[in-house]
Amino acid sequence: MSKLQVNGKDLDVDADPAMPLLWVLRDTLGMTGTKFGCGQALCGACTVHLDGAPVRSCVTPVSAAAGKKLITIEAIGEDRIGKAVQAAWVKHDVAQCGYCQSGQVMSATALLRSKRFPTDAEINQAMAGNICRCGTYMRIRAAIRDAAVQLG
Repeated sequence: MSKLQVNGKDLDVDADPAMPLLWVLRDTLGMTGTKFGCGQALCGACTVHLDGAPVRSCVTPVSAAAGKKLITIEAIGEDRIGKAVQAAWVKHDVAQCGYCQSGQVMSATALLRSKRFPTDAEINQAMAGNICRCGTYMRIRAAIRDAAVQLG
């Protein structure tokens, strides 16, 4: 039994401690906003925040999340920065197929939390681990810049 704090709620989860966090979120807790992409931490579709830092849930064992604050895409809009990022995503019509977008939003929110006005190079570096097969990188960058301005 693992004790997790997911999106502000304390939960007891009956899962093998080695099980990837992604499968606990999706299969055990029914939270399907976090996506399975590559399963090797290469594409970023499964990005969640663990104590505020972006992590790839497909390779993070559930035991690593015990005692830490886990935030998923389902609750990122409750965060001031996450809410601004989501609004900018809509304003800039970022999503195309949308599959990678939850991971993109999670990484962008983490970036703006650590760096309020990132340069294009810093955006590229922070978002390099999130792959978009539709190639919406220009709109992602514009949305991040816009969210930074909106946050002031």
